[in-house]
Formats: sequence, C-alpha cells, structure tokens
Amino acid sequence: MRVYLDHNSTSPMREEVRERWLEVLDATGGNPSSPHLSGRRARAWIDDARARVAAALGVLEDEIFFTSGATESNNLALFGVLETAGDAAGLVTTAVEHSSVLGPAAELEARGRPVVRVGVDSSGLPDPRELAAAAARPGMRLLSVSAANNETGALPDLDGMARELARLGAARPIVHTDAVQALGRIPVRLADWSADLASFSGHKLGGPPGVGILWRRRGVPLHARAFGGGQELELRPGTENTPGIAAAALAVELAVSERDSYSRRVGTLTRELWTELSAELPSLRLLGPPLTSERRLPNTLCVLVPGTAGQVLVTRLDLAGLEVSAGSACASGSIEPSHVLLAMGLTRDEARAGVRLSLGRSTTREECKRTVGAFHDAFATSRAT
Repeated sequence: MRVYLDHNSTSPMREEVRERWLEVLDATGGNPSSPHLSGRRARAWIDDARARVAAALGVLEDEIFFTSGATESNNLALFGVLETAGDAAGLVTTAVEHSSVLGPAAELEARGRPVVRVGVDSSGLPDPRELAAAAARPGMRLLSVSAANNETGALPDLDGMARELARLGAARPIVHTDAVQALGRIPVRLADWSADLASFSGHKLGGPPGVGILWRRRGVPLHARAFGGGQELELRPGTENTPGIAAAALAVELAVSERDSYSRRVGTLTRELWTELSAELPSLRLLGPPLTSERRLPNTLCVLVPGTAGQVLVTRLDLAGLEVSAGSACASGSIEPSHVLLAMGLTRDEARAGVRLSLGRSTTREECKRTVGAFHDAFATSRAT
C-alpha cells in the first residue's frame, strides 16, 4: 500500500468535490455565455461558485476571476499590472518564489523592465524592511511575495511587510501574493497583508486540476493577457470550465471551514514524523524555520540527506511505496539544485540533497510510521551505493 506525501504538489480530489464535479458535468451541457436554458443553468453554477469563493475569502464577488490554474493567475497578475503602468515600470519579488512567478519575472526583465529579487535568510525568509526598501526604488510598481513557500513551508512576514510599505504612502506599489500553499492551511488575511491581488489553485485543496483563481481588489488596474470573448469581465476570455469551477469553489469552501482542525491534526502528525525520522536517521537536517515557529506551514518538511542526491532518494522512496518530491513539483524532471535552497545559502551539492514531504488532510499516523521505515531503507541503500 503506497503512501502519498506530496500534497504541496497536488492533493487528491475530495470525494464530495468529485461528486459536485460529476453533478455539474451531468446537469450542464450548455455554454455559460448562451442565453438559452442550458446556458443559463451553466451560468448559474459559475455565479454560485464565484459567490462561494468570495465569501470564503471575505472579498467581493466581482473581485474573483477564474483561470486555468495558479500559473495563469500569477502571469496575469504580473504582466497585467505592469502593462498598465508604462514601459519602465518594474517588479520586486524574492529569490525563492515559485517558477510561475520567477519565470514571468525573467521574461519581464528580458523585455527591458527592471526586476529586483530580494534575498532570504538561512530559514528562507525575506526581511520585510528589505522588501519595502526595494519597493521604494523609483519605478517599482509591483511587489510579488508568496504567502507560503512550496518547498520549505516558510511563511514570510506579510504583516510586517505591510507595515513597512505603509510608510511609503502614495508611493506604495501594488502588492500581489501567490497564496496557493497558504489557503486552507493558515489564515489568509488579504487586508492585513495590504494585498491587491492574490492567486489560488483548486487542485492544492482537493479540487480538480485546471482551475485557478485570481483575486483582484476592486479598482486595481489590470491588462488582459488574452483577447476575444467577454468572459471574466474580459480579463480572462474563453468558455468557462463550469464543472471544474463549481467543484473548485466547494474545495475552497471546505478547506477554509476546516482550516483550524486541519492545521492542528496535520501539524501534530508533521512534528511527530520529524521526531521519528530524526531519531531513526540523526544525520537528517531540517530546512526552513523551526517546527515550533509561527513562520512555518503545519504540513511541510524539507529535509536534507547529506551525501545523497534528492532525485535519487525520491526514486528509491518511490520504489519503496512512498511518494515525495525533490524541490518544486513543476521542476521535478530537472537535475538542477533547488533555487530555493541555494538562496538560503546551501551549496549546490546540498541543494541537490533536499527532499520535501508534504502531508495532507487524508494522511494518517500509520502512513507516517511507514514513511519512517521506507525513508530509512532508501537512505541506507543510497548511502551504500
């Protein structure tokens, strides 16, 4: 029986969400933009989903936009803001963002826009004062900082960042946060973070793949990235994925309503897992903030296995029935060291030895015990070769 500890990559669809997806799939055969009965039924499901997501996030319905995923939401936020702000408008971000932020940042830079990547400390956390200082540079119109790092589980101090940015007054840039890993795991407090845009993903919450969410505060200027059709207030044209959107909205609702119980249970399992792993394999090194820190996701362990390539260990663990990842899932085919771990000051060899274990709602204590055994066997084998 296999153990799945890669929930930061994707979380299996929840049964009640799957039922909602099938219900809507069977009930709606029309295009949501069509005026006939089938079209109106499809539109009603999308309107209901938008209202549910807005209520769960505590925002206005017309501030919610559905996309194909968080990657599209991040691209729309970054390009969309800067393309309304003039050719010289620049971006501030951090060196440990997800590739769906760093990729657009690199493209913006290649097109001649200034981009500042703020470094992090050995725990993977940026200094709020450094972020604000970079944002205060002339021409910096957008600041993008993730609410939770997908590899280490580090939680930047967005409250502190907001306080520092408030000192800039009217010169404060627009603020975007990739909150994909945060939703359902920690309180998402968009107002306290002074956020203007935020990205989310359905499949990280037990929803279907192929559905993302972009929240845009009313009045924030945003240029469309695609054209043709008037869907999503013309910001994201194209026929909507009605069953996927309805199912994703339910996943968001459930994740937010269950957040406290999820965090307590999974947080306990995560701490127990690390205690048992470190006792079994004392050479393991925990990366990121301490497990007792408030600056850490409750479900994520990023561990370094000295002298062992993370990709090799992941393969050995997979053969042993344990599914984890080395670095970001979107880069799982790469043999390059993790850019997140490099930014934290690790050597290239060390950054290749990082392995991420991310627990989910369905993870059990028995699975954690099997994880320790599989990890020990894979580690002993890898060290022997």
